[in-house]
Amino acid sequence: MAGVGVVCVVFLVLCAVMPSLATDYTVGDSTGWTMGSDYSTWTSGKTFVVGDTLVFNYGGGHTVDEVSASDYSTCTVGNAITSDSTGATTISLKKAGTHYFICGVIGHCGSGMKLAVTVESGKTTAPPTSSSATPSSGDATTSPVTPTATTTTTPSSTVAHSSAGNAFSPFVAVVITWLALFLLVLS
Repeated sequence: MAGVGVVCVVFLVLCAVMPSLATDYTVGDSTGWTMGSDYSTWTSGKTFVVGDTLVFNYGGGHTVDEVSASDYSTCTVGNAITSDSTGATTISLKKAGTHYFICGVIGHCGSGMKLAVTVESGKTTAPPTSSSATPSSGDATTSPVTPTATTTTTPSSTVAHSSAGNAFSPFVAVVITWLALFLLVLS
């Protein structure tokens, strides 16, 4: 029975570690979700992966609406996929692809309150080999190959993220904790 307790404790520790692999991004950093910000500059240099979260901090009179690509590009309000106006909106990035957010108050999107986030699945791919960009030395008639810039994005973690997210709900974590403690006491 002691083996079951040890397994439960190890499982509990792993459950506590898994949520820490995701990254929480505060949109706009200290400026928050506000008019006049350039959120495309804010996203540059950041790699978003499935399991990460976006935290929008803002005052009253604003919303965070997830919208379609066309509504994003035209700042069309009223067709939101989801909408929140609590002042502290947390969005879990559960699917790879581009996610679009705007403020649903008329005129705010046009004043800069729009964010497009491209989310990667978290799987790594091998970088291209350099042999394809190098001309063969035996062929003197070939024109020289001009090197092209190649950008390789390395994910912030090597753990593959699932589309369901990496964190247990607080209720499940409490139940697992109590179960592990119960089994540990019984053993």
